[in-house]
Amino acid sequence: MNFINPKTDFAFKKIFGSDDSKDILISFLNALLYEARPVIEDLEIIDPYLAPNIKGLKDTYLDVKAKINGDKTVIIEMQVLNVEYFQQRVLYNATKTYSMQLSKGSGYSNLNPVIALTITDFKMFENMDTVISHFIFKEKTFLVDYLADQFELVFVELPKFNKGLDELETLTDKWIYFMKTAQSLQSVPEELGNVQELKEAFNMASTANLNAKELDDLDKREIWIQDQRGSISLATKIALAEGIEQGIEQGIEQGIEQGIEQGIEQGKLRLIVRLLERSLGALPEDTQSRISQLSAEQLESLGEALLDFTTLSDLTAWLQAHNDR
Repeated sequence: MNFINPKTDFAFKKIFGSDDSKDILISFLNALLYEARPVIEDLEIIDPYLAPNIKGLKDTYLDVKAKINGDKTVIIEMQVLNVEYFQQRVLYNATKTYSMQLSKGSGYSNLNPVIALTITDFKMFENMDTVISHFIFKEKTFLVDYLADQFELVFVELPKFNKGLDELETLTDKWIYFMKTAQSLQSVPEELGNVQELKEAFNMASTANLNAKELDDLDKREIWIQDQRGSISLATKIALAEGIEQGIEQGIEQGIEQGIEQGIEQGKLRLIVRLLERSLGALPEDTQSRISQLSAEQLESLGEALLDFTTLSDLTAWLQAHNDR
């Protein structure tokens, strides 16, 4: 058996946002939002997935939207690529969903709670080890909640989940494992198949149950994601080349051969640090110091490895190995 990748927006919508997905989505949301407690007993999927209409671009930022327990709205997004200003986009979509509840002349008493559930295929919060994180409004000094029941942001960072099949203990574990590995599986593991909703999710994810149009659109979406990753890689290489060129110009201005060489290395160094900070956040001083101690050859290797670092610890491990050489 082959399964579609539930991490793509097309597949995610089909599995969790179809007319037949109600029980699947209830189990999924209870697992990720409420530690598998049966808090959600019923829900209504808003604008359910009907037929694919994907032309290579994401037509909406919200993959699935549902009303749970009558009055609460949950918006769910599956994000594969770590794009610039993504965190701002999550906040914008959540606040927009909250504010759009009111029509002209409606009172604030008509506002109902909103939960924004975001699942990422990359790490967002390096200072936290937890796979699932919950954010609400709090007073800065005393940490007093401010309308905590009205607005919540929940993030699930898939790369932080490292349990194997034999280590799955909870329904939450099993759903996250499904999200991470379904595409690579050849059959439904017994550990997952004993949960009816997960079994149904695998059935919906089976390529055997897709029509030709759906398979074609799925291929287009996968190609688009790979193209975007390729664009990021190419942009990094171009930026490195431009940084080297700037270094040469600085060296020429100094008028000596040594100055040219130093300018090249300084140009590389500054650009590599800038690119690392763009993907990993501000680098600690000791990390920048270790980068500055790399040889020209090691600096070149670091530039080639930029896309391999998803966390600061990845970079630290790389530097530890190369600084000791």
